Amino acid sequence: MTTLTDTASMHAKPGWFARSEAWLDSKGKGAWIAAMVLGFVFFWPIGLAFLFYMIWSKRMFNSSCKRSAGWSRHSATSMASTGNRAFDAYKEETLRRLEEEQVNFESFLERLREAKDKAEFDQFMDERSRKARSQTSQDDDAA
Repeated sequence: MTTLTDTASMHAKPGWFARSEAWLDSKGKGAWIAAMVLGFVFFWPIGLAFLFYMIWSKRMFNSSCKRSAGWSRHSATSMASTGNRAFDAYKEETLRRLEEEQVNFESFLERLREAKDKAEFDQFMDERSRKARSQTSQDDDAA
């Protein structure tokens, strides 16, 4: 059985620390680092406190940015069924076609890079052979 004070404490507004922590979390890891740097600039113990808190709470080493969490949430919902079979079939076909186009484009880029590398290598070899021929012709003329 919950009492009136328990209910009031559950619905109470979070403190300034929890609100500021949530605000920094919503801005990402860069905001935490900026706050730490500003702490060091204005009063070094504050910067040190930020650093220790970031290490202790594992904010320094995890990749829980707002953007990465949003992306994984988006990719999970994009594969869920909507209940409309026609739309789900269309979505599945479109995603399959886009993945196929991506693979084709990446293979095209790879072939393009290989052709560019081959052209540069052929140009290098031609210049090298011309220098070698001109060097031998200069040696023959000198002799």
